[in-house]
Amino acid sequence: MSTSSSRRVPIEAQKVDAPLTSSATFLVVEVAAGTDAADTVRDTISGIDDLIKNVGFRDLDAQLSCTVGIGARVWPRLTSKPLPVGLHPFTEVAGPKHTAPSTPGDLLFHIRANRQDLTFELERQLLGALGGAVTVVDETTGFRYFDVRDLLGFVDGTANPVGNAVAESTLVGDEDPGNAGGSYVVIQKYLHNLDSWHALTTEQQETIIGRKKADNVELDDATTGQKSHKTLSTIVVDGVEHDILRDNMPFGSPGASAFGTYFIGYSRYLWVTEKMLQRMFIGDPPGMYDRILDFSEAVMGCTFFAPSADFLGGLADDPGPASPSGPMSVDEYLGLDDTSSPTP
Repeated sequence: MSTSSSRRVPIEAQKVDAPLTSSATFLVVEVAAGTDAADTVRDTISGIDDLIKNVGFRDLDAQLSCTVGIGARVWPRLTSKPLPVGLHPFTEVAGPKHTAPSTPGDLLFHIRANRQDLTFELERQLLGALGGAVTVVDETTGFRYFDVRDLLGFVDGTANPVGNAVAESTLVGDEDPGNAGGSYVVIQKYLHNLDSWHALTTEQQETIIGRKKADNVELDDATTGQKSHKTLSTIVVDGVEHDILRDNMPFGSPGASAFGTYFIGYSRYLWVTEKMLQRMFIGDPPGMYDRILDFSEAVMGCTFFAPSADFLGGLADDPGPASPSGPMSVDEYLGLDDTSSPTP
């Protein structure tokens, strides 16, 4: 990250905890069949730091960054390294009324900057380098809305970890040494029914969210009955709260009456985000789903692994096929020798 006092700080290509920015592009692609396509992808993403420097050097203070996520389906085509132990495709979550769908996606490029022209230019150069090796599945441009609010009018991301807790919550450690320093990434795209949402009173909205709208102050958790979004999305196991890092962005087009939130969550343990979605869509207790879903429809869902910068940079020198072994189950993952791993 650059500062006004030092303009020669290196721009990092793979930075999960990049600072909040005013603009972001979320690009999801599928990789074409064939070894040529895999070779092109491997060469491009292993050298993405050069692309970032080419674009970002025009304004270091704009904090341009790009995090690359790799999906389970394409992982064996890009590296001989074993699949991260928790990685698997996004699992559909079907609740009593709402469903979190699983949608296609081999690679995620999370491009962030304080200038939209920089995110645009990096995406343009990136897709130019990838060429016919990929097909774009989804391209969404997000923006910061007032004081970090979503389009429902509430502050988003308040529960994010801070300080030393960021790395502890987001980066894989000794439980998977071959992928240490990486992070699991879950993305979802939500479309809001703002007419129905705005028909509610402010007090009704606050009850659903679990916070005051004006000042973001937490409301008390419900002891029985319907829980708020804040409560259902908080994961506590054996008295320990397990955080994820969100960098959600509003997006939309008033002319097309399209309004939404792009959810992106980075986590050390994939099960934490999955448990959050189960609580939201299925409910706790089952049937008592998150009422925010009555106004926000999930239309996209993918899971990726963002490897460390060193891992990513070495892909060009690692063209061999991956080990035939698949990912471990969640139970196997949590049963590793790392006694500090939590039990969901």
